[in-house]
Amino acid sequence: MNSTLVILAMAILACCALFVIPVLMTRWAARRVIKIFRRHNAVSAGDARTAEELGLAPLGFLDRLMRPRDYKPQALRFLKESGVVQSTPDGRLYLSEIKAAEGLRCGALLSHHLRSRMKGPAGTR
Repeated sequence: MNSTLVILAMAILACCALFVIPVLMTRWAARRVIKIFRRHNAVSAGDARTAEELGLAPLGFLDRLMRPRDYKPQALRFLKESGVVQSTPDGRLYLSEIKAAEGLRCGALLSHHLRSRMKGPAGTR
């Protein structure tokens, strides 16, 4: 009985490590990405910045091996897909304060995005 509980607890912890923790870390990173845009005053098309200027460019292969996982590039992708972060024709990025001010929180955006990804194409499973 005792060993069964230990195995069950380990299985629950493994599920948390595989599914829950990355979602929480991406939500946290999305908030940080929004703060980075505001700190660099990239809140309109005229003030747009490149990902490199914002410090959001993906790391190279060797850099990723030496550092813990960075969730900001994934959070930036989610924010771009949700329309909170928009890009200019030349590829510079800016924060759409209109979308951010609509009351859409990072967690709600990410949860909505993850739910839509789970449904698959055309809303089917």
